[in-house]
Amino acid sequence: MGAFAIAGGRLADRFGPRGVLVVAGVCTGAGYGLMYFMSAPWQLFLLYGLLVGIGLSAHDVVTLSTIARWFKHRRGMMTGVVKTGTACGQIAIPLLATALIAQFGWRTACVMLGGGAAVLVVLAALGMGPRAASEKSEHSRAVDAVSLSLSAALRTPQLWTLCAVQLGYFTSLMTIPLHIVAHGIDLGLPRVEATAVLSTIGGVSIAGRLLVGSSVDRIGGRRALLVCLVPLLCSLIWLRLIEDTRLLFAFAALYGFAHGGLFTVISPTVAEFFGMSAHGAIFGVILFFGTIGGALGPLLAGWTFDTTGSYNAAFVGLAVLVAGGLVMSLSLRPATRKRSALL
Repeated sequence: MGAFAIAGGRLADRFGPRGVLVVAGVCTGAGYGLMYFMSAPWQLFLLYGLLVGIGLSAHDVVTLSTIARWFKHRRGMMTGVVKTGTACGQIAIPLLATALIAQFGWRTACVMLGGGAAVLVVLAALGMGPRAASEKSEHSRAVDAVSLSLSAALRTPQLWTLCAVQLGYFTSLMTIPLHIVAHGIDLGLPRVEATAVLSTIGGVSIAGRLLVGSSVDRIGGRRALLVCLVPLLCSLIWLRLIEDTRLLFAFAALYGFAHGGLFTVISPTVAEFFGMSAHGAIFGVILFFGTIGGALGPLLAGWTFDTTGSYNAAFVGLAVLVAGGLVMSLSLRPATRKRSALL
């Protein structure tokens, strides 16, 4: 997902979102559909890890870059609106998948889910054409004329700072949802209530996406990052100290707000800092660094629990990464857009 996000972002910058999203939808559908024929574990890595991974690579980069291009004056708010779609899917699709598996078995369920995803993504992509064609207006060209290219952005400290910040917090965003149910059960919560903690995170994250998205337009990307990173850090420290299982739901509310907001804030921040000439490619580079942490964090957290019998060390490590990202965020300022630094 991370590696192909860079390529998908560059292609979307050059050719628009339609073709890239069509390919992404087809790859996602093919990855799920071909799992019907799986007979060995390595095939899961190939079909889900590669094909579905390619499909997911366009999930944020292409869609959110397009939103940033279309809605110049409401980028944050519209990004938050679009990201509520992700949150709603995370709530609804597992329930649908469970019902399909119970009724038809997992192989047929994979075909049905993959086919549905492919149809929805392709139809949505084809519907994005008319607005995309209007991007080359005189106003859009004027805006692009003072934007940094990818090569120019790569020479700025702002880009590498954002990459480091993304690595710091994205590790938590991928690790906590995967392990929080097991942690709740380990603390003594019944399985149903432990699962409800995860549902609380998902529900509150919708509010976080909308509230942080609207705040980006008013206070800017750096301050919006701080609005998310401070509660994220506090929630992780609190999680390390919780002994009363009822407090896990309060943790879930605080963490969920930050979780949702951080999925919203980066795309409009990239537009604010670097302009729109290479928004997709720059966003893809930043996301790539986040997926490194997203890939390693859950594995290391699981290994920590297996080794020590507790998640405490893992939660401390996540808090340290977020604290580092918070400190680095304080230094962020929009890149200087001088013509000498352009294309």
